[in-house]
Amino acid sequence: MAAKPFITCHVLDTVSGKPAADIAVKLELVYPANATATDWTAKTNDDGRVLAWTSNTDVNKLVASVKSKLDDDDQMIWKLTFDTGAYFGKDKTFWPEVELRFAARKAEEHYHVPLLLGPWSYTTYRGSLADIQVPIELFGVPIGKTIGTPAGLD
Repeated sequence: MAAKPFITCHVLDTVSGKPAADIAVKLELVYPANATATDWTAKTNDDGRVLAWTSNTDVNKLVASVKSKLDDDDQMIWKLTFDTGAYFGKDKTFWPEVELRFAARKAEEHYHVPLLLGPWSYTTYRGSLADIQVPIELFGVPIGKTIGTPAGLD
C-alpha cells in the first residue's frame, strides 16, 4: 500500500449535504518557488476525497527533499485549486474556481484540507489533527471527553 500523501483534501457539497465527487483538483508548491515546476492533479472520489495525486513526481519524495533544506522555523506554501465551475455548471456558481493557499510547517507529517462548498459560498479549515486531543465543551461547559480523528478517517 502506498504511503498517504503529505497533502490530502475532501470536498463536501453544503447544498446537497453529500460529498462532492468528480471535482478536478490541482496541487502546487508555491514556496520555496525553485523547488519544483511540477504540479499534481486528481479528481475527488465518490466520498469527495483526494487520497492520491497524479504526476511524474512523487509528492512525498519532493516534500522530504524540500524539508531537508528548510530551516526549522521555515514553512512551505501550497496551493489547492478546485474546478468548482465544472462541478456546478456554467453560470450556476459565483466561484468558477476555488483556490486555497496554506502554510505547511517542516515538522508536520500530513495536512488534510477540507472544503465545504456551495454555489455562492465556501469555507475551509485545517483538518486531520489526529494527534491532538481536544476537550469537548458545550456552551463553555466541559462534558468530560476528548475527540481526535479515528484511525483511517483523517
